Order: sequence, then C-alpha cells, then structure tokens
Amino acid sequence: MEQFIESTINQFGYLAITLLIAIENIFPPIPSELILTFAGFLTTNSKLTILGAILAATLGAGLGAAVLYWIGTFLDMPTLAKLVDSRLGRILHLRLKDFERAEYHFKKHGRLAVFLGRFVPVVRSLISVPAGMTKMPFGTFMLYSLAGAGIWNTVLIGFGHYAGKAWKQVMVVGDDFKIIILVVLALAVLVGLGVHYLKKNKRKQAKSTEI
Repeated sequence: MEQFIESTINQFGYLAITLLIAIENIFPPIPSELILTFAGFLTTNSKLTILGAILAATLGAGLGAAVLYWIGTFLDMPTLAKLVDSRLGRILHLRLKDFERAEYHFKKHGRLAVFLGRFVPVVRSLISVPAGMTKMPFGTFMLYSLAGAGIWNTVLIGFGHYAGKAWKQVMVVGDDFKIIILVVLALAVLVGLGVHYLKKNKRKQAKSTEI
C-alpha cells in the first residue's frame, strides 16, 4: 500500500493527491497520514507546492465527504446494518460500531462533530453518513468539512515538507499531533463561545438599562 501511494503521487502529482484523499474518505483503511506527509515531502524536491498540495487534498476530502453524505441521505440505521452485514460490507471491511460511533458524535456535537471529526481516524470519513441521514444542510456540511479538512491537510503536509527525508517519522507520531490539534481547537471553540456569551450578556444589559 505504501509503495503504491508513493509511486502514484510521484507519477500523477496533484491529481493523485486529490483522488487518493477522496478514496481515503470513502474507505477509511487507507491512511491519509501517509498520503499527506509524503505529499509534503515531495514539495521539497519536485514541482509540487505546499499550497497546491493542500488545495488538492482538501478538494479530495470534499469529494469523498460529498459522496458519503449523498449515500447517507438514502440510509437509516436498519438499512445501514444490513449493508454492513452484506457481502459488500465484508469486502469493504465495514463495521457497524464505527458508524454508531460516528452517529454518536454527530448527535452529541452536531456541526462541531463534522469539523472536529476531520482529525479523528475513521470518524472523519463516516461522520458524513449521519450528516446525510439527518439531512443536515449540504452547504453547512461542506463548509464545516472543508474547514476541518483544510486545517488537517495543512498541518500534515506542512510537517511532511519541513521534516524532509524524515517524513516517515512524522507519520508515525501523527496521533500525538492529532491530540494536540484537537485540544487547541477545543480551547479555541470554548473561548469563542465564551466571548459570544459575554457579548450577548452585555447587549441584554445595555437594553435593560435603556428601558
């Protein structure tokens, strides 16, 4: 798998990055960390640029997410369970508990789950299905998906670029970076909500004073 991904990106450049990331979003076992960090490394010794690689990867993530969202609009949990137990589900290595995990995060966090899910293996792909099942507005879904994917792609491609020939070590410790990114994003969201709440309270107090 690793050799195939490396040779494909070497041969087809941005197109390969887009298609591989799109496929990775639909079939989670394909490692996005390998695709992105290797793409970042190639920006040091080929015609690929960091910006071009990020845009190609984010386009691929958007395509993959849109496909799963569309599939989700035709599904419910009983139908999904039958699909997982079918021959096709076994060939694709689908597991019902992965979908249930994605559904749990979506029901608990809604739009935020679509955004933060981009940093969690398997969830980043399957979160699109419950979004489609619940008919989340497609434009909103894509906005949050692309925002999360864009950040994740930027981080890993950037690491691959600056690590150079040591890009494989970056891929191995990718899980640690995920945790750091998630913590930072969670704190940023909490700060944003706090600021919004304070501003809302001030407006209410100002109105009550005027009355």
